[in-house]
Amino acid sequence: MHEVSSADRITDMSRFLSKKLNKLTPYTPGEQPKERTYIKLNTNESPFPPSPVAQRLARQEAGKQNLYPDPTCSDLVAAACEKLGIDKDQIIFSNGSDEVLNYAFIAFCDKDNPAVFPDITYGFYKVFADVNCVPYSEIPVKDDFSIDINDYIGINKTIFIANPNAITGINLSLSDIEKIVAGNPDNMVIVDEAYVDFGGNSAIALINKYPNLLVTQTFSKSRSLAGARLGFGVGCKDVINDLNTIKYSNNPYNINRMTMQCGIGALCDDYYFSKNCQTIIENRSYMVSELKRLGFILTDSAANFVLAKHPACGGKDLYLKLKEKGILVRHFDEDRIKDFNRITVGSMEEIKALIKALEELL
Repeated sequence: MHEVSSADRITDMSRFLSKKLNKLTPYTPGEQPKERTYIKLNTNESPFPPSPVAQRLARQEAGKQNLYPDPTCSDLVAAACEKLGIDKDQIIFSNGSDEVLNYAFIAFCDKDNPAVFPDITYGFYKVFADVNCVPYSEIPVKDDFSIDINDYIGINKTIFIANPNAITGINLSLSDIEKIVAGNPDNMVIVDEAYVDFGGNSAIALINKYPNLLVTQTFSKSRSLAGARLGFGVGCKDVINDLNTIKYSNNPYNINRMTMQCGIGALCDDYYFSKNCQTIIENRSYMVSELKRLGFILTDSAANFVLAKHPACGGKDLYLKLKEKGILVRHFDEDRIKDFNRITVGSMEEIKALIKALEELL
């Protein structure tokens, strides 16, 4: 998932960098090109603007930027707790869910509790492990890219599971997630639910039953706030206290005033949220049927993207040809998925433009 070569990276590093980081390969975000206007189906952004309520509340807060934000995010926490049915000491807000995931690597991983995650999943897990000097291992997914939950039972490691998976979109049932959590009572299990609102079942319902469970979610996808950077983690009180210890030792003012208000507005505007999620699910169904009509092979995605390959065209070649036509999709160079491209479910207009371009190319 990383496109920066070690040779290129090392030549850019100073002689002062700690030796513990001399092999660090940073995460490569999806392209955000400026040279022309693209149809962006590469970074799983929402095709819809933020909720009008979120926009209005953020504008109202704009004049208070001379004052520090509330480090406890008390109003945002109250809105989230009402929505999720949890207590205020069971949630922590973060600068995107990436921040709380990083806190989890810091708090719950070390040489005695190494990290483990699938070999095909969110590429940032490796980076979080490396930057925090955490030993880790990767468990290969099956040939169909699904996870065998038996590989994660009783392994005495800190487990990170993206559900639905961040590259394949494949979803584990809530009962399978519970088996993994219950099968590792002495180790933390972190369930990354960035895409859960598009067809998954959240494990938040399990936090009162299992003290070793942390669930993370983001406002970037289903709530159209990728640019605001807002995420959260949910778990038992003691786990959240652990994460707050890291937060207040690192960046106590991690959520700015306008983003907090965006989050409150997004949580309050349930109709807008539900309507957009349903539209994405319907658009995904249409896109899947059209891609299959063109001969594509796809994973069974429950996310706002699909992972697709075509037997007549290599993944990178197709990515480059689509880019020439002004359409961006995401290609990864890893051997097991190099023939695939990850394609975001956009608006119906964007999907039809994609299908038209593919018909011309194929």
